[in-house]
Amino acid sequence: MPEYKQFLLADTAEGLTEAEILNIRVQPGDEVTVNQIVAEVETAKAAVELPIPWAGVVTEVLAEPGATVEVGAPLLTVDVDPAGASSAPESAAAVNGSAAAPAEEEMKPLVGYGSKITEARRRPRRAPQAAPAAAAAQASPTTPAPPARGGYVPLAKPPVRKLAKDLGVDLSTLTGSAEGGVITREDVERAARPAAPEPSAGVRERRVPIKGVRKATAQAMVSSAFTAPHVTEFLTVDVTPMMELRERLKKHPDFAGVRLTPLAFAAKAVCMAVKRTPDVNASWDEAAGEIVYKDYVHLGIAAATPRGLVVPKIRDADAMSLPELARALDELTTTAREGKTPPADMLDGTITITNVGVFGVDTGTPIINPGEAAILAFGAIKDAPWVVDGQLAVRKVLQLSLSFDHRLVDGQQGSQFLADVGALLADPAMAITY
Repeated sequence: MPEYKQFLLADTAEGLTEAEILNIRVQPGDEVTVNQIVAEVETAKAAVELPIPWAGVVTEVLAEPGATVEVGAPLLTVDVDPAGASSAPESAAAVNGSAAAPAEEEMKPLVGYGSKITEARRRPRRAPQAAPAAAAAQASPTTPAPPARGGYVPLAKPPVRKLAKDLGVDLSTLTGSAEGGVITREDVERAARPAAPEPSAGVRERRVPIKGVRKATAQAMVSSAFTAPHVTEFLTVDVTPMMELRERLKKHPDFAGVRLTPLAFAAKAVCMAVKRTPDVNASWDEAAGEIVYKDYVHLGIAAATPRGLVVPKIRDADAMSLPELARALDELTTTAREGKTPPADMLDGTITITNVGVFGVDTGTPIINPGEAAILAFGAIKDAPWVVDGQLAVRKVLQLSLSFDHRLVDGQQGSQFLADVGALLADPAMAITY
């Protein structure tokens, strides 16, 4: 006899409650193997590929691209014993019986799998409205869309549903123009198209839904800005010695094949300066009424990606040598720009660097990541006039800015930390004194 199991949306990151379906890679009738990637979802933190923990044959696809589903919701039904199967399950009840409930130990390949029990039910589809009504609705472009109908499930293919979600169009308000009342891409685009503005208005707008990384970033930044009292300090540094050392190290055997960037020097300087001012690496536990001091540095690196701003972490960065840090930075930024950073890699940072200099920007007033005490902005390195031994010279100069949580870090401590970072970048030989 066939044995049916449901593949549920797992909790892929701490605190995840829902995700948007980007892609379902299988169809009914497809054979799947253990750990085969069957779906890709976008959470508030990253795009995540989902492997299936069993082998078998897909009998039902219960989620569509563009849909937002809760953790624990079913995505697929799989026959894990297809040898004696002759047909798909007769009803959803057959799927939801005792044979369909997956055992907890079978879910271990996916973090948080089985955290929520839900039922998989096909949405009942009502017969579409009569063709004359559809034709009448399409006859005049000024005809308003019909109101949402209770219990009505619009007929539309998954790509059209995703387009409607992206454009903010409620499919239940549309009447399809295709045969059988099916809603087409053109129907959605027509509904989303704004009315022509008045000649005097002169306004053009484009609206996109607030979701995914952008939504999570906005929520985190607002929470941080209005929870932690921010103070920002600035320092201009002559980093000519650092840039000269960088050129020498590029020729050293230990750095063969290493992409040694100025940001790697900044990361090393931050890790060393933290040991002298541990307050900038602490966190404020409001619930416990405690300050948590950490003897490790999980260094966050703010990275701009096509999906928005993400802040992956270099774990135990303080234990790494300069070449190890350089390699970790290169791997981290490459993975982030490809949109493949795992959600777990963006949790539990202790202090962050944002490299605004890569955009040619001198400095800024960065907002602290929630749960951290400080963030350092690393500006562009530029040729500038500088006084050296009483003489004006052209030097390599950059600006640093440090935002810190004044609940945790006093002005003296913040200033000392920023000065230490600056001293290490201005004269890397100072590291031997730390």
